[in-house]
Amino acid sequence: MSSNEALTQAQQWSEALEQALSEGDIPSAMQLFGEESFWRDLTALTWNLHTSEGREHIGNMLLGVDRGAWPRNINVTSANEVDGVIEAWYTFENDAIHGLGLFRLRDGLCWTILSTAQSLREFPEPAGRLRELGAEHGSSMSKENWLDRRVAQQQSLGITEQPYTLIIGGGQGGIGLAARLKRMGVPTLVIDKHPRPGDQWRSRYHSLALHDPVWYDHMPYIEFPDHWPVFTPKDKMGDWLESYTKLMELDYWSLTEATSARQDPDGEGWIVEVVRDGVPLTLHPTQLVLATGMSGIPNIPKYPGADIFEGEQNHSSTHPGGEHYAGKKVVVIGANNSAHDICADLVQNGANPTMIQRSSTHIVKSESLMKHVLGGLYSEEALAAGIDHNKADLIFASIPYKVLPEFHKPAFAKIRELDADFYKSLEDAGFDLDFGDDDSGLFLKYLRRGSGYYINIGASELVADGSIALAKGEVSHLTKNSVVLANGTELPADAVVYATGYGSMNGWAAKLISQEVADAVGKCWGLGSETTKDPGPWQGELRNMWKPTKVKNLWFHGGNLHQSRHYSKYLGLQLKARYEGLETPVYALAETYHQS
Repeated sequence: MSSNEALTQAQQWSEALEQALSEGDIPSAMQLFGEESFWRDLTALTWNLHTSEGREHIGNMLLGVDRGAWPRNINVTSANEVDGVIEAWYTFENDAIHGLGLFRLRDGLCWTILSTAQSLREFPEPAGRLRELGAEHGSSMSKENWLDRRVAQQQSLGITEQPYTLIIGGGQGGIGLAARLKRMGVPTLVIDKHPRPGDQWRSRYHSLALHDPVWYDHMPYIEFPDHWPVFTPKDKMGDWLESYTKLMELDYWSLTEATSARQDPDGEGWIVEVVRDGVPLTLHPTQLVLATGMSGIPNIPKYPGADIFEGEQNHSSTHPGGEHYAGKKVVVIGANNSAHDICADLVQNGANPTMIQRSSTHIVKSESLMKHVLGGLYSEEALAAGIDHNKADLIFASIPYKVLPEFHKPAFAKIRELDADFYKSLEDAGFDLDFGDDDSGLFLKYLRRGSGYYINIGASELVADGSIALAKGEVSHLTKNSVVLANGTELPADAVVYATGYGSMNGWAAKLISQEVADAVGKCWGLGSETTKDPGPWQGELRNMWKPTKVKNLWFHGGNLHQSRHYSKYLGLQLKARYEGLETPVYALAETYHQS
């Protein structure tokens, strides 16, 4: 099929949908969708992140939102056909937003459709032709220049003027969301306990670098330059975040820690107690965002004997670096990303690490991941084909989570075949491998449970050749100078590193606000796939991320750099709409099924 034929079919389908909606004929609209069909909406219709699955649920969604939220002025801008599926980009609008989306047709009916809010119609971002002048000319010139106004704002926000949104956590997620809100004109304050923006990265172990490639990791609005390394070293990332915070003119309080938060009994917002550089202050934001990554409080198992162990014990988040342990025996409990990175760091610094693998791990070589999974969307080749990270984000988002495994299984099956010798070397060393419960690989494991994998950048070869010793099984207890497994194996240890992951993000809400609030929100992350560590029922979207929760005006923002960048747009628009007093009726607010 030619591109013109694909475009014609896509236009005919969109015109039929628009006609049915204009007439309020939902049954006719439903018949334009296949029996297997999905409508994924990111803030555009539902003021939520929601996927409707099947004709009936799509019809329920259309009937459940205000009629003014239905798409209109649908304009198909391009289309092509691949393997019998027509993919079409389109723009649209409704009463509140300008939107952009992508739909797929099979046999003339819609299989998947993505609708995303790109801007609020009444409140566009001041970009391009709408950018501010930046200077006053003529006789009305003010004595204040830009710096005077900026300093005045910094001195007032949080002191004499309250932020509308308070973001707790000044890593890449909090910084990226703050940049969205700053440009949208929402008074926003970011607080973080570290001395400088980017210290979350600088404080990690010496050898750390991003495992994701640069094309995947851009921040909102400002891209990495094209000479930037493929895998960003931690200190370089820290410096970038610090510079970004300054360039985007974010209101960012360093050396500030939130000590408690409670809902304001006399208003809509929150009362948050903080300590800023040793000075107690009370903030009164309307919206509270916990931007602590995708993880909660570090998970440190309580093993018998930990209190008598004479060596150092650290969680992976506080690992001081391999140079600290030269010549020492270090037992690392865990066998996922952090455990591999730390063990490799220990080897490079002349320590003797032993990795304890308690359950199987999914391993994928970084170069294989980039070539066979990410390459079509995030790579130099993708850029050459006209797919920048913004377009790539939308293509990735257009694949509903329900069918995402079927997209990924062939790619990981190919990797498994091409890298067979690599995997055999690990199995020969006794390492337990998996490709996920359904062989769908890395991303589904990440989305379902946020753990259980390692992107290999060299540590796997150290496991295979024995440089990283491998032990398997559950830990029974610690002695004064060893770690003992349940099978009786005793591992001499001068230090123990707990690479044992993190709890759910709502653990931060329990610590900061109350257990009652944390339980009302429920578990963050996961899809309800009923695979390992992702209990059902099926949610269709990540639990509680970037969308309204069961606790009013409490939000969770995090994920990897790609997710933080992309989904900060939709969270930002939700907050901006509320700031401006727009009606934001939430369709299908997700139920709470799991408290942690």
